[in-house]
Amino acid sequence: MLDAPWTNPWFRRIGIAVSYGLFILFARQITISHFALLTGVHLAALLLTRYRDWPWLVAGEAAVLVPISIQCIPQLGVPWALMNVVPGIVIMAPVVWVVRERWPVLGSRNVINMGSLLGCSLLLSFLMTAYNIAAVFVTKLPAGYEVHFDKLAVEWVLGNYLGILAIVPTTLFAHQLLKGARWSELGSRLLDNRAVLDSLFLVVPALLLLVWIGLEAQHVRQIAQVAMFLPIVWLAMRHGWQGAAIGGTASSLAVMALMPATYDQQTIQAEAIVAFAISSMLLLGARIGVLNHHAEQERMDVRMALALAQRNVHIGEMQLRTTSLALEQIRETVQASFAMMMSRLRHLQPTIEDRSYHRQALVAQDQLFRLADSLYPVTWRERGLPAALREGAIPRALDETGVGYWCDLRGPLSRLSQTLHLAIYRLVVEVVADACNQRNLSEVIVRVRCGEKAGRHWALVSIIFRDQAQTASRVRWDELLPRVMRSTSGMGWSGIRDRAMTFEGDAREHQLADGRRVSLLLLDPITISDV
Repeated sequence: MLDAPWTNPWFRRIGIAVSYGLFILFARQITISHFALLTGVHLAALLLTRYRDWPWLVAGEAAVLVPISIQCIPQLGVPWALMNVVPGIVIMAPVVWVVRERWPVLGSRNVINMGSLLGCSLLLSFLMTAYNIAAVFVTKLPAGYEVHFDKLAVEWVLGNYLGILAIVPTTLFAHQLLKGARWSELGSRLLDNRAVLDSLFLVVPALLLLVWIGLEAQHVRQIAQVAMFLPIVWLAMRHGWQGAAIGGTASSLAVMALMPATYDQQTIQAEAIVAFAISSMLLLGARIGVLNHHAEQERMDVRMALALAQRNVHIGEMQLRTTSLALEQIRETVQASFAMMMSRLRHLQPTIEDRSYHRQALVAQDQLFRLADSLYPVTWRERGLPAALREGAIPRALDETGVGYWCDLRGPLSRLSQTLHLAIYRLVVEVVADACNQRNLSEVIVRVRCGEKAGRHWALVSIIFRDQAQTASRVRWDELLPRVMRSTSGMGWSGIRDRAMTFEGDAREHQLADGRRVSLLLLDPITISDV
């Protein structure tokens, strides 16, 4: 099968030369001394292409300059023609090579080194200005034609610098945004970017309005030109250096659209203000971007730490489950061993009284069952969180010792993860135990509400403790406290808040007329792979 023509290296090289030559030809048509877009095209090409493609860029530009130089020899002279035939990219290439090697503009992870870019831009502006002045020195000028080199140098420095600012930052932004995208994805990537949308639907209409005002009312034309820097500031505040780049390009073109004459001094002054605004906002926007990156990295680190803590909680629960199962097996072994021992004793001494031994064995088995149930509730293993909160060890202990208990569950509880189910159960047990330790409650009401917001499932647990003196005095605290405390960590309120914060929530306590209410907010864990 024949290969596509663009896979041929020579086809690619010729394509680079031709396309770059067309860009140069177009840029020369709209380049003037105080708005040199050609310099921006040069720098953008040098920054984004590989070193091995630079000779083909030189060839493409030379192919455009040679006919122009030959045509202008009779008017401007051979020395000027020889200088003009040297592509500007050749003069700029050594500086750009040093910058790319020592202070790369495109850093790792596509981070733009804005200080390096602006420093390189300013240096190249002076370099190209010096080359242009040298070309003027060797140009055959008409008799009596006076050149003001100081004024011309200021215009060229400003024009080269503004030309770079109008082209290069926006080109780098487009390179970042569209890198690796297929042709079918270009439109979607552009329309999905907030900076592009704000520029198209807010900034461009605002600039067109200023241009219209400046054209209709000549006495406010300079004010309209100076006001062009405002969109740059607004976009930079919203979108960082990317917004400043797009706003700078649009504002520069809008300023030139209001230029009444080629070398209008008011327009040059407005260009200086816009250039200063673009430079400042690019630096500020880049700094904002770095701070946002650090803040996002810190948020990611916090999420990672929370995910690891939540996973460690889950691992601890699984270890408790294993221990609980092991205790269940030990209980069954104790029962079997006791039965075997009693059968042998009856064989040796048929008249032995075994009721006391049987009672002691039942007590040992009950203690093992309670310990296993406190580590990992049997009701939980069999029927999940609703049964554990309504019929588990804590509800039974409260009911059997004289404390009223009621539980209400609402919402899509089944959508919550098992890790959050366990966290809810443990927190309810901890809060109830902490309240029982104060010996001032007669009724416990547990309400669990759950839902979903912004793709995250949440659970709100409200535990109300009623305090009625007559009922509380009849509670068998000596029997209740050991059974309740066996299932808790014993860390009290600090442990409750720490566990709630592990699940990105909080624990709060509110005093009521006849008791108090503890509210717990928990979020479903984000897995480490999602982080």
